[in-house]
Amino acid sequence: MNGIINVYKERGFTSFDVVAKLRGILHERKIGHTGTLDPEAAGVLPVCVGNATKVCEFLTEKDKTYEAVLHLGITTDTGDLTGKVLSDKTEQAGLLSEKEIEDAVMGFVGSYAQVPPMYSARKVDGKRLYELARAGIEIERKAVNVSIYSIQILDTRVPYVRFLVRCSKGTYIRTLCEDIGKKLGTGGCMEKLKRTQSGIFKEDSAHTLSEIEKIQAEGKISELLIPVDALFPEYPKLHIKKEALKLLQNGNKLLPEAFVEEDRCRMDSKALVYDTAGRFYAIYEYDKTFGYYKVKKMFGAEKL
Repeated sequence: MNGIINVYKERGFTSFDVVAKLRGILHERKIGHTGTLDPEAAGVLPVCVGNATKVCEFLTEKDKTYEAVLHLGITTDTGDLTGKVLSDKTEQAGLLSEKEIEDAVMGFVGSYAQVPPMYSARKVDGKRLYELARAGIEIERKAVNVSIYSIQILDTRVPYVRFLVRCSKGTYIRTLCEDIGKKLGTGGCMEKLKRTQSGIFKEDSAHTLSEIEKIQAEGKISELLIPVDALFPEYPKLHIKKEALKLLQNGNKLLPEAFVEEDRCRMDSKALVYDTAGRFYAIYEYDKTFGYYKVKKMFGAEKL
């Protein structure tokens, strides 16, 4: 069983809970998620199964889209409503105009230095920040440059602001909500969060754990498994000659002559490499210095 399943994580589950439950449903040990999603957040969580776990690192790099609700006026120690309220400026927030709010929100489009929250899965010196936070320890965190590609305000009913944000990996929406609140002088925290897209995976094609369990019981789980090579539509597909099959199977370097002639015009810095039967084997990367392709990630091939 190899491929990626687009899971819709429901509120109350951690990303690790989803992986654990899927191991039981699919009877497969080799499963990994592609980036944590807050327990109280819902939405798209691509999960890699079998040899597809090798692409987890690639998927975490992809851009994300979230639908969030900002609660202006309330500041908490966690950045969301699960934490202890530190200040309440709801009355002050009620005096803000929609124009002031819009200007503050849209001012975050672009690149900005974001300080990771203490209640996060980020590791510092081998310890996850949330573990330190739960122990009452707060440490200094270095700001990380993140990119906010776009923000669309969907609804403003002070003190609530609902918006859609597309951002780079490593962006904390809770922190973005806090930073917007700081900019407006009222403080703010995240009321709700839903991830609507992660790379090519979208909310409308995601399945809940209960749906996946039902599909597995019907023997149709293969219909949900997205093959690894489908994740990289931007890479050209190159096919090797029959005599170069052993080189490919062993993950050896491949000279341009190893590929069928009609594919050589499509060579690029990275490529998906297939055998003559059209079975996907690996992602290769071109080494300009030596003039050959070297393996970047090997997957092997399913038997026909």
